[in-house]
Amino acid sequence: METGAKKETVTFKITGDWKRQADKLKEKFPQLTDSDLKFESGRESDLLKRIESRLHKKREEVMNIIKKGQPTTL
Repeated sequence: METGAKKETVTFKITGDWKRQADKLKEKFPQLTDSDLKFESGRESDLLKRIESRLHKKREEVMNIIKKGQPTTL
């Protein structure tokens, strides 16, 4: 039995209108650039790394910030 030796990989997907979400993120965090927020489907990990680096935040924090701006499905 493994006990935490393997780090859990959380898949993160962008939903909704990314352009709109990116604009809101730039308003909230003016240090983010268009280049930081460039999104390619399937490359969410790269996007998260750029935002983490620019905001000096951990991955989980960045994912939570982005999730708050995504549309909710009921």
